Amino acid sequence: MLSSPISGVASAFAIAPSNRQVSSKRGNAAHNGRSKTAARTRGNAGAVKLSSSAVAEDVHQAASKTVSEAARPVYPFTAIIGQEEMKFAALMNIIDPNIGGIMVMGDRGTGKSTTVRSLVDLLPLIDVVKDDPFMSSPTDTNLMSPDVLATYRAGEELTTTQVPINMVDLPLGATEDRVCGTIDIEKALTEGTKAFEPGLLAKANRGILYVDEVNLLDDHLVDVLLDSAASGWNTVEREGISICHPARFILIGSGNPEEGELRPQLLDRFGMHAQIKTVKLPEERVQVVEERTAFDADPKAFRAKYMEQQQEVVEKVTLARALLPEVEVPMEIRLKISQVCAELDVDGLRGDLVTTRAARAAASFRGSKIVTDEDVYSVITLCLRHRLRKDPMATIDEGTKVVEVFSNVFGYDQ
Repeated sequence: MLSSPISGVASAFAIAPSNRQVSSKRGNAAHNGRSKTAARTRGNAGAVKLSSSAVAEDVHQAASKTVSEAARPVYPFTAIIGQEEMKFAALMNIIDPNIGGIMVMGDRGTGKSTTVRSLVDLLPLIDVVKDDPFMSSPTDTNLMSPDVLATYRAGEELTTTQVPINMVDLPLGATEDRVCGTIDIEKALTEGTKAFEPGLLAKANRGILYVDEVNLLDDHLVDVLLDSAASGWNTVEREGISICHPARFILIGSGNPEEGELRPQLLDRFGMHAQIKTVKLPEERVQVVEERTAFDADPKAFRAKYMEQQQEVVEKVTLARALLPEVEVPMEIRLKISQVCAELDVDGLRGDLVTTRAARAAASFRGSKIVTDEDVYSVITLCLRHRLRKDPMATIDEGTKVVEVFSNVFGYDQ
């Protein structure tokens, strides 16, 4: 007997309760604490030898300093009440960015943007080439800008540094030049030379690109996102300048379905689709108001109150990222995932791929090296509900249909 996907997420994987909190990692002191953990993780790529106590110690030191140093504290991730689907999907994408991002649809005023922006507390450190505006990788040639790639192939040494993953906001009023990049006017006027000024896609490389009200985004910007999301590269042709740079990012979008539908081509690019409902219980609504009021009155004190919960979540995500390469998906489960997609008449193979990746992330989050049926159950609705063909005469929603087919294929009683 299986519970609903939302309750299954909370119980099977022991996500921190919604009234918990994660402290920001934006301070330099937090970066230092997190870099110790990252170094240990890279040094033990063959097996997960990361000590839980060591991770907790690093996290505790970083968090204790960050709470007092955060200049612009965001609302705590685990202090958000409800929204378990969205929170779980976000954690899975942090563990494995290859899942492909999240589309969050829900009513107005349900805290969609607040939840997304709170993810900065959980973002890990990555190695980048110092002073490179494209966030180039020092080792992966597929993630290097043209200049860095030329330096790397010439055998010259690259200066590296560690920075947290970028979260870039794409405003609805952004121009195509600002998104893709354009000619550097300052150099053109002062030096008389043509130079490229990187845009938001360059800044979002190897990071997160967040689009609020994505269903209201102009069509020409949707086309740009589709091209970059499909290829992982951004090609710019501007007044005598031709450049192609990597633009691999986790795309997170939020919106209200009442304000318009999303183009199917863009919707399919999102790895997971979370639905947010307005809290109905009066007690929970009062708690939300009280928590938000307390945060607005004294953000630092509010964040400090959840220090222990922050340690637990960051430690668990860090360990899951280290464990992920060792997680295996049995062939039997792979076949069943593909059978579910086939019976649901899902177009293409992206549904199979994303579900498998998300199930691996769920298993690693649970601390297991083997994917089980429960891991698949916890993610399959999030991965497939937005890939079904729309049926205006349907009497059940897409999520319920996914669960029904999953239960038949995997042999569960509803």
